[in-house]
Amino acid sequence: MTTVEHSPALAPLRQARERFLSDRPLPDGIPDEVLAAWRRARFFGVRHDLDGPVQDPEPPVESALLEAARPVLERIAPALGGHSALLLTDERLRVLWTAGDVPGDDRCRDLSEREVGHNSAALALRTRQQAEVHGPEHFLDVWQDVSAVSVPLLAPDSGQVLGTVTVASGLCAGCGPHPGAALAEAAAMAVEAELLARSRTAERVLLDAYTRAAHGPDRAVVALDGRNRLVSQAAVRLATPQVLTALERASTSEEPYDAALPEGAGCTAEITPVRHEGRVFGIVAVLEARAAEVPFPSPRPALALAGGSVPWRHAVARAVELARVHEPLLLTGERGAGKTALARELLGDTVPLIADAAESPELGVKYSELADGRPLLLRHAERLAQPDVAALNSLLDEHPDVFLLVTYTPGTPPGPCFQRLLDTLAPRSVALPALRERPEDVRELLPVLAPRPASGQPPLTWTLDALRALEEHPWPGNVTELAHVVRALAEHRRVTGPVRRAELPDPVREGPAARRLSPMEHAERAAILGALRRHGGNKSRAAAALGIGRATLYRKLRGYRGIS
Repeated sequence: MTTVEHSPALAPLRQARERFLSDRPLPDGIPDEVLAAWRRARFFGVRHDLDGPVQDPEPPVESALLEAARPVLERIAPALGGHSALLLTDERLRVLWTAGDVPGDDRCRDLSEREVGHNSAALALRTRQQAEVHGPEHFLDVWQDVSAVSVPLLAPDSGQVLGTVTVASGLCAGCGPHPGAALAEAAAMAVEAELLARSRTAERVLLDAYTRAAHGPDRAVVALDGRNRLVSQAAVRLATPQVLTALERASTSEEPYDAALPEGAGCTAEITPVRHEGRVFGIVAVLEARAAEVPFPSPRPALALAGGSVPWRHAVARAVELARVHEPLLLTGERGAGKTALARELLGDTVPLIADAAESPELGVKYSELADGRPLLLRHAERLAQPDVAALNSLLDEHPDVFLLVTYTPGTPPGPCFQRLLDTLAPRSVALPALRERPEDVRELLPVLAPRPASGQPPLTWTLDALRALEEHPWPGNVTELAHVVRALAEHRRVTGPVRRAELPDPVREGPAARRLSPMEHAERAAILGALRRHGGNKSRAAAALGIGRATLYRKLRGYRGIS
């Protein structure tokens, strides 16, 4: 029985693929996502007639993911049917572990689209959702009789995609759903549960090491493991964002003793690796000031990096990690949350092309200018005109690695063309938390937002009562609104001494009039905000992940606005 006879629903797509490979005119009705994937494969130079392995076989990359997943997958593998395979990849789509047998699985040890074209693992990683690819949807000849379903693996603390679990089999009748979908989902859930159990154990080990090192009130200690960061009060002044970034790199390197602190850091670091189950997974650093080199007063940190709350540090760290690769990056968040400030900080000294859809919805950007590697900072993408949205979609189809930074404020439901743009950018997106979600950062933001005092004048300070009022205010305009309040006070107050609560604007001084949330509502609100972060601010996908309707999600978000 031929493949077409076995799966007649896929016959038109098989014929369309043959026409595409031979550069003949294509029929109508090809799914946009499949056609775009074929074009990306051609752009990357992937050969459809793969002969032999993509690369020389290498031993599996030892990692925390493989260590946690291997025993789980070995227990699940016996449930595979005949001519099926179970695969694990990391976040770079390198195959770490396999069981079973399907055509081509012995040749393709790297499932990235740059190496093998369209496949379910690459699609699941890009969309952060369960994904299926059947027969001729694949680019490679060797997978024309293969159906596969993949599920992304998410980090239990940050929601970052760590890799994928795939079940591959012979071609399914029709084009879905894949009979191994439930097995793949169960395997992913079991691996994530194991990762969560291990991360909690590791967090306790890191906390114990930090507690032992920070045995005195004046001891400047920082403990990091790439996910968690503990900073003693004495270390706050020395641990600038640049120092913390260098220590983060050391905590995940093979030589944790070697932390190259930035020039002019003003401190030294004595590093001790933290071990768990025989593996180094973090560091404890004891900082010592270089008295002769510490500038006074200390330079103020960049606004985009100010804040030590867990949601903010996670978001900034994720953005910094993604920005190291000059590819598209989407920053989402409410108005005034700091998206543009963070984008400019990520660019450093690089001067980008700048386009602002709020100033001119029809940008008319010559996207060909990006071919020389110069980045484009696109602000207020939600206000783009339809022709520019279509132009961006075409650009990303043909050049998926273009250096593009996009800021987006979620609001009204996007149309299909704009939703396609958001879906393309979703794998490299970061959702910035609103200021009301990180009230503990208000105190760190105040000295950064205040204008520098005139010569001989003291800096702006605050009474504890005023600070409490600022932290309790919901800040619907986020950091931008806080900045206006701080600057207005600095410029117009006529009294000396700390700012008192009575000097604050009425809405801030009087505090939120709404009731406080119950413990159950706090948990529900946290779950909603976490789902929105994991899905790049996409409310439809967050609602689906939570098992509620989109209208219900909108209603709950409106109900929580302004409630503490």
